[in-house]
Formats: sequence, structure tokens, C-alpha cells
Amino acid sequence: MDSTRRIKMTDQTDHPFKVSETDHLWIEMPDGVRLAGRLWCPVTQMPVPAILEYIPYRKTDMVRARDERNHPYFAAHGYACIRVDMRGSGDSEGHMPDMYAQAELDDARQVIKWLAAQPWCNGRVGMFGTSWGGTASLQASVNAPDALKAAIAVCATHDRFEDDIHYMGGCVLSDTFEWGATLPAILASPPTANVGTDWKALWKERIENLTFPLENWLREDGRGQYWRHGSVIHQADALSVPVLAIGGWSDRYSNSVMSLVDARPTQVWGVVGPWGHHYPDQGSPGPAVGFQKLALDWWDHWLKSDTSQTPNWPRLRVWLREYVDPKDFLSMAAGKWIESGPTIQETKVQEISLSSLKSNTNHGRWIVPADPTVGQSAGDTGYFGRTGGLPLDQNFDDSRSLVFETAPLTEDLIIYGSVVLRLHGETKDQPNQIIARLSDVNSDGVSARITYGVRNLSLDENLDRISPSAKTDAFNADIRFHSTAYRIRKGHRIRLAFSSFYWPLIHAAAPKGDLSLDDGELVLPLMANKPSDLSEPLPPAEDLPEEKSHFTSAADRLTRWNKTRDNCIEMGWRQPLVKTAFPQMGTVFSYETGMVHRLKTSDVVEQETNVDHKMIFERPDGTAEVSVALTACSSLGHTTVDAELIVTWNKEIFMTRHWRKS
Repeated sequence: MDSTRRIKMTDQTDHPFKVSETDHLWIEMPDGVRLAGRLWCPVTQMPVPAILEYIPYRKTDMVRARDERNHPYFAAHGYACIRVDMRGSGDSEGHMPDMYAQAELDDARQVIKWLAAQPWCNGRVGMFGTSWGGTASLQASVNAPDALKAAIAVCATHDRFEDDIHYMGGCVLSDTFEWGATLPAILASPPTANVGTDWKALWKERIENLTFPLENWLREDGRGQYWRHGSVIHQADALSVPVLAIGGWSDRYSNSVMSLVDARPTQVWGVVGPWGHHYPDQGSPGPAVGFQKLALDWWDHWLKSDTSQTPNWPRLRVWLREYVDPKDFLSMAAGKWIESGPTIQETKVQEISLSSLKSNTNHGRWIVPADPTVGQSAGDTGYFGRTGGLPLDQNFDDSRSLVFETAPLTEDLIIYGSVVLRLHGETKDQPNQIIARLSDVNSDGVSARITYGVRNLSLDENLDRISPSAKTDAFNADIRFHSTAYRIRKGHRIRLAFSSFYWPLIHAAAPKGDLSLDDGELVLPLMANKPSDLSEPLPPAEDLPEEKSHFTSAADRLTRWNKTRDNCIEMGWRQPLVKTAFPQMGTVFSYETGMVHRLKTSDVVEQETNVDHKMIFERPDGTAEVSVALTACSSLGHTTVDAELIVTWNKEIFMTRHWRKS
């Protein structure tokens, strides 16, 4: 289906092109599998650069509204823009066995090659995306195809083991179970009539071949080849095109920006705002910024000329955070925008020994409490767009932890980069996990978390495999905290808190064993000079497109709860049904999700996590409903996962799948 329409903007001189839209087209891969795309082209006789977004999130419905914020805007400024469903998803053919499979990476390069060969393309291609799409853009930038000239990676991971939603410091993140339920539901959703009259046969075959990737994520519990595959930090010197890395301090994936700029300061630029897992124009907490204008400046420089001139943009433009009273939800963050070079050029290191700090227990051998209730103030792993989930006042958790604290500061300090903690201690029975939190304590004693880090003490220093020292009592371990830019004001105190639990954010798989510290050093990267304000302001967020093809409604607001009864803590949240309607297509896409964690705090710690995720596709030819219910139970380091997929068409069972993994 083709259509041509004017992209109406406030200033037509800034948006010179009409846009032709192709809702569905095929791109054939060398093995015969066809990938589905949606294309926006400027109406012009001249070939133009192409911009690719490549994700598994269903171009026809699931992220159709989001696509229409970005691609028509770029097309109206002279770019051919295409959204491609990865193989095994949406309207594309084939199967997806796991995230970042080799076929997925190879397909991206083939699509870039195909784009460059089209008569409407001048042979120059850019690639962008958020989350999976941002990571795919980074992966394609390693020894990039000749046609790929630049990339934008938003909320992307550069280290799949350490900076994704599966593990942190070698410890399992509970959010991996939510994604373990959500991804099979996405891949089991029906293709549309775009693929032909036999779309049901393709749907059935896809479900029959559906895998359960959570099994791989839990089995691969060290940073081996499985996680190194697709992790560009291990190949940073091979990034061969300019990369704009964008992140948010409230996002689980924020480490990638500063890390990549430090690793490849001649090839990577970075922007980090206060927001969570969003495109910056939808950034929350605010202030949001105009992603489309920011990206357009990037594309115009790298795709519309053959210049090799390095732009004069700062290497880093980041939101310098400051203390704000902790709340579940913030509309605006405290702080300001600053610019700088790579963090390794901007900082000096200050080391503080634990023994020099005031502690809530006597020195000798500090005991780290094994209290499974620690973590109820942690918030979500990453601020994934759900309402709330930011970390709360840490005092509840601090009171159940081993705490060290400075005296009130005599001057402001700016932490800029990744804090490192070097620990020396002893663990009995079997190696444990340790969690360290760095907080800003104001004059009223309120504790606002700045950053945190965790470490599985049974893994070696690279988190690769069981450490030889894991068989002994003594340990030396480094913990690397989430990177940050944070000003601690004069008169505030720095607090460091230790625990061996941080539930439910960290999956409570460790036994309640003794863990003690002899000493340690807190290594702070402090900004050496006064921070520089932005030389040019970032563009303001725009409400795009002006004319929308959809409207969204929700049954109710997301709810959260926390309750304790009979030595059992229950924490959970539920997002009621959210509907996005596309009247011109006669299509409504809906979803709802819930997650419940239960922890028994008896002598043997037992945890149960329940996730249910449902998606509904109302179309002119019928209604599909896809749901996954997952239960994960853990005790004494052993986890059993049970998941059931139910797929219906017009309220009748179409197919079911069941997985039970231990």
C-alpha cells in the first residue's frame, strides 16, 4: 500500500519535502527469508541518504505510533527512512532463536547493502534505534559495511552481561524474568495480511519453532562467549563509523555512553539526560529534549556530505544530577546540563578507606548483614516507561545494612564517571553476593541513592568463571558502580551501605551466610575543574507528528504494592490494559502486564516471581490474543521456571506452548 501526504509542520521552510509512504515491502536475504519493511521517502528526483531502524517490535502495530514520531520527520528533511522487522518477528519470515543471534547480525548488514543499492538511495546509510535497535546499531558499527556512515544508539547496551537486564556483577536481575515472559509473547504474535493469504500458516510455523531464551540467560551465568557475542565493548577499537550514544541516568543501560566515549574518544559522542528507557523527546524524568532535531544535525553532518571533518560538538553533554527528595515518580529532575571531554580526561581520583569513615558498627571485622528485607527501597532495575519505580529514601534499607559515612562535606564534590570499590574480606560456607550503595544524605538525614554496584563473589575479576579463590574464605573483589554525573553539595554526607541482599531488584538466590569485610577503598572519580555549561542548548522536545494517526487510552494507572504477612514479603505492580487505536487501519493494539515477587524470610530463603503479559490485536480480519504466564521459584541457589503461552484467534485456542526449565 502506497500513500503520499504532506507532513505538516509549523515552519514549512524547515521541512521542505513531501513524503511518500510505503506501508509494506519485502527485503530478501541470501537464504531466501524475506524481511518486512515500512518506508518513508521524500518526494524528489534526486537519490538521498537512507536511515534504518531494525527491531523485532512489529512495524504494523506494536510501535507504529513511535515510528511515526521519527521516520516521517527525517523523511521530510530529505532522507529515505525504513523500519524493518527482524526475522521471526512482525511481518518478517524466518525464526528468531535468541537475542542477537548471528543471523540477526548478518541480516542487518544485508539490509544496509540492499538500501545502498536502491535507486532512491545515494549509497549512504545511517542506522539508529533505542534499546534493542540501539544495540543493533552499535553491532553494525563494528567493522561496518562500506555504506554505513554513522549510527545513533539510544539506551543501548555495549556489554550484554554487565549492562543489560539479565545480570549485574554476575548476579541475576529479577527483570530478566519479565523479559523472559515478554519476548516469547512478542514473537508468537500474528503476522498480518501483508504477508499474503497464508499468514496463518506462517503464524503456526513460527509458534511451533518458538524457543524460550530465558533458559539460555539463566544457564549462562558467567561472562563467557555467549554474552561476549554482540557486546561491542570488547571490540570498541573496531567501531569504524561515528556513533552518537544517548542514555538516561534512570535507565539500566546508562553505562554504555561514558564507557564508549572513554574507549573510543575519536569515534563516539555522548548525551545522557535524567530520563529512563525512552527516546529523549519522551524523556521522564524531565527535562526531555528534541531527539529528532538532535538526530537531524547528526545525519546532516555525516550523511549529506563526504566530509571527514570532525564536528565541534562536545564529546559529552550530560545532565549533572543533584539531590532531590527521593520519590517514586519525578516529573522533573534536579540539576543542569553540562558539557565535557571524555571522563578519563576530566577527572582526578580520590581514594577513601573504609577504616577512615564512621560506621554503624565497631571496627575489627565488619559483618555485612544477611537481611533478605533489604532492597524494598531500591525501585525498578531500570525506569522502563512505567509510572514510578524510582529509588526511594534509602534509610529503610540503610538501617538493615552495614553503613559507612563521611562527615558533612566542606565543599561541593562532583562524581563524574564510574565509582570503583576495592574490598577485602571473608565469606564462610560458600561465596556470597555483596551489594554496595552510594547515597547523598542531606542535613535532615534523608538518604538519596546516587549509584550502586553488585558483585557475585564466586566469579573471577572478569566475571567469566568460578574464581579459584572462591574455594577459600578470603576474598579481594572490585565492584564497579553505575556511571553517573552527580554533585554532592557542601554540608551533605556521603553514605556507603553494604548488604548481601537487594531484593527484589537482585534475584535472592544467595544463602544467608556470613560475609565480613576487613577493609576497602572507595575510589571516586571527581571532576577536576568547574563544570562547563552547554555552549549551545539542546533542542526542546516537540510533540510529533502534528497530525497523529492514533490515539492511546489506559484502563487505569499503574499500581504498586508492598505488604508483609507471616514472614512473607510481597511486592508487585500491575499495568492495566493500555490501548492504541489506529482508526484508518481499523486496528487496535493493547497490552497489559503484571509482576509479583514473594520472599519467604524463614531460615531458608525462598523466592517466587510471577509475570503475566498479554497482548491483543484487534484487526479487520479478526482478533488475536497472546499471553504468557511465568513463575520462577528459587531456593538454595536452585531456580525452576514454568511458563505457559496461550494464543487465541477470535477467542478460540489457536496454539499453546509450555516450558518448564530447572
